[in-house]
Amino acid sequence: MAITLVNPSGLPKIDAYRQVSIATGSKLVFIAGQVAWDADGVTVGEGDLAAQVEQCYLNIGTALAEVGGSFDDVAKLTVYVVDWTPDKMPLFLEGVTRAAARLGVTPVPPGTLLGVAALDVPDHLVEVEATAIID
Repeated sequence: MAITLVNPSGLPKIDAYRQVSIATGSKLVFIAGQVAWDADGVTVGEGDLAAQVEQCYLNIGTALAEVGGSFDDVAKLTVYVVDWTPDKMPLFLEGVTRAAARLGVTPVPPGTLLGVAALDVPDHLVEVEATAIID
């Protein structure tokens, strides 16, 4: 694997993800923001943040598999959540946890979560983009 995940001394230890990723691979992969569409373009989990987060992560896993990688190769995620408020964190983490279990990856790589006013269509509550490094 080209990615090593680390929680440095002096930074909070967060079970769900690591603060730093170290990339040593040779192929840099950028995955466009993934929303909660299934393979047919149907929104999964309409109105359900946890279900949509899970689907976004699974879509990233699908994209990575197509180019010879897996979620273990992700160096960083950027997450956009519509009308974000801190009280949504349990639902967000529920979706991450479910996706991580299905993808067989723990912990997930570092990421940035940003609140946004809207996404591409009103039914989408979250969008996740990824940068990966593959050997």
